[in-house]
Amino acid sequence: MSGADFADRRAKARARLDAIDPHKRAGGADADPYRREWFEAVYELAGDDPAGVPWAGLAPHPALAQWLSGRTLAGFRALDVGCGLGDNAEALAAAGARVTAFDLAPRAIDWAKRRFPESSVDYCVADLFDAPPAWRGAFDLVHELYTLQALPSALLPAAARALASFVAPGGALLVISRARDDDQTIDGPPWPLIRANIEALAVDGLRVATLEDVPASETSVRHWRALFRREGDG
Repeated sequence: MSGADFADRRAKARARLDAIDPHKRAGGADADPYRREWFEAVYELAGDDPAGVPWAGLAPHPALAQWLSGRTLAGFRALDVGCGLGDNAEALAAAGARVTAFDLAPRAIDWAKRRFPESSVDYCVADLFDAPPAWRGAFDLVHELYTLQALPSALLPAAARALASFVAPGGALLVISRARDDDQTIDGPPWPLIRANIEALAVDGLRVATLEDVPASETSVRHWRALFRREGDG
């Protein structure tokens, strides 16, 4: 996705999306509190151009790819939250996991299926806050990247409980998010998370196993990468 033309299209798409995002306007959040309409608009307006999807890297996220390097997920049941165009779900599958991947936007799921027509990943439309009951405690690894930072802070406790609910006994939750300091001013969305936001994901039997502060590089901003574990036989 390199190239000045791609970057120019992405910048213009970002400007269009910010213009229709009620959370970018004072007092506008009530118009779309869960941002569902905006997420669906992202994919509708993008057409078939991935430059129109601000988080579409067309490759596994580097922080996930690094975490997966040298690991095998053979025999794991994995859930990819907010899968977008499918690159992270495919990376989990390539590591050996049996992957379910979901997104709120039907067009995102259709797009992922068209990109990976031979995939073993089970792509489906679902809502983090109203997920299928069958997913409760069903996954050895739950992967979340960039959904939390797209949500208003008031929704984070409910999102934490939803994520925790998917993790099987003995399983784990892996969270990757943009990071900021407590006193850092932001003009979201997105809203990069502070350390306390990450630590607060340890709910309903999950505990923090590792919490990495991944520094910014020439190609990436600063991130958190946190692994939470649930005790149990698995």
